[in-house]
Amino acid sequence: MAGEFVDSKLRLQEIHRFPNSPIQVDQKLVWDFDPLFAEIKIGLRKLVDYSIALGVPVSSVAVDSWAVDYGLVADGALLTNPSCYRDPANNVGVAKVHEMAPFETLYASSGIQFLPFNSIYQLARQQVLEPELVARAEHVLLLPDLVGYFLTGKLATERTNASSTGLLCAISKTWDLELASRVGIQIKFPSLQDAGFELGQLLPGVIDGLEGCKVVLVGSHDTASAVVGVPSGSRSPAFLSSGTWSLLGAEIQSPILTEASRRANFSNELGVDGRVRYLKNLSGLWLLSESIRHFSLIGEPIELADLIAQASKIMPLQRIDVSDPLFMAPGDMPNKIAKHLADTHQPAFENLAELAAIVLHSLARSYAENLLLLEELTGLIFSTLHIIGGGSQNSVLNQLTANYTKRRVVAGPVEATAIGNILIQARAHGILSGDLEQLRKVILDSKFDLQIFLPEN
Repeated sequence: MAGEFVDSKLRLQEIHRFPNSPIQVDQKLVWDFDPLFAEIKIGLRKLVDYSIALGVPVSSVAVDSWAVDYGLVADGALLTNPSCYRDPANNVGVAKVHEMAPFETLYASSGIQFLPFNSIYQLARQQVLEPELVARAEHVLLLPDLVGYFLTGKLATERTNASSTGLLCAISKTWDLELASRVGIQIKFPSLQDAGFELGQLLPGVIDGLEGCKVVLVGSHDTASAVVGVPSGSRSPAFLSSGTWSLLGAEIQSPILTEASRRANFSNELGVDGRVRYLKNLSGLWLLSESIRHFSLIGEPIELADLIAQASKIMPLQRIDVSDPLFMAPGDMPNKIAKHLADTHQPAFENLAELAAIVLHSLARSYAENLLLLEELTGLIFSTLHIIGGGSQNSVLNQLTANYTKRRVVAGPVEATAIGNILIQARAHGILSGDLEQLRKVILDSKFDLQIFLPEN
């Protein structure tokens, strides 16, 4: 995505889009990094062409991605493809870590909710299954930092993403070396840097036409950038970053590390400017996209928009726990949902449209339940829920969310992550100034498409 500021208003232009899915290699689920990086370079080459056509030079680039996954680097090379967080083998790491430190201890330090794929568990798993590889590694680089390294040759760990590892202290915002040592992990992450830090310049020969272009750190956890892109003047907006995952939470000023917070499994992830993204990771539209992928594989393709339109006419009796670990790994999602319904003594779905309706209503119910928990834990009251990201285009789910939460829903912008990324780059260059509230005013002034949904019942 390219961002251009015209009369203090931000315009976005999609430059290049490509599919990205994990692959199975030697019974491991991994990310095929070389093709992924090759697509990034294609996008940057297209950016050069776009810049020339526009007659405006590229000021900088910045990288954000999903969290927790990482690459091991030695002698300037990636030792093996990064593992995918959906690999069931992560449970090996969970058992290993909890032998040495119970989750209560982990939460008291990091404030991060239990998810079996948190980096701390992935590192422990890799030490058990691939000890020689971990021993060879000189650096552990989270995915956006890995991309930044191969663009610039410079090492850094951006702090918002570091908070997702489970190894960053929520209070000091530094690595918890004592905890890492206790669970048998020798920290090999590069030094921590904040969003706005200039990582370096593109290496010569990486992209012709972008020689010397700056690479700037932003909220490199995509949700951190997305939260910067929330179009709200509130200092504690409630948000739902909707896509493959649903991340529901609010931006607050300091972490909440109470027993009630731990039991509710809420997460204290760092945001830009030292704020806290107090949120809960819930399953999202992965349940539908994976179901569609399954039917496509067996020769019964269906479009998501058609499926949602059919589902909108159905009021299902069944509900599922959308965060059931059964739904984590790729595979036959309709069969997994059928099993969940059987295990919870509910009627089976009769067709794919009813399955979709069950998923949509279950997601909306989950949002409502966790929004109430969010209010209870923070002591805040939210009259509006901002739904951002690709899932904000799902008007059926947006309306169901308004109905279940009984709150006003503001949906959009769709590209909140790219917007937040670009706003922080612009501030780093002095194009913009001020705190996050002032940056968010640019979003409102730029007239991005927003839709309002009010409760119907």
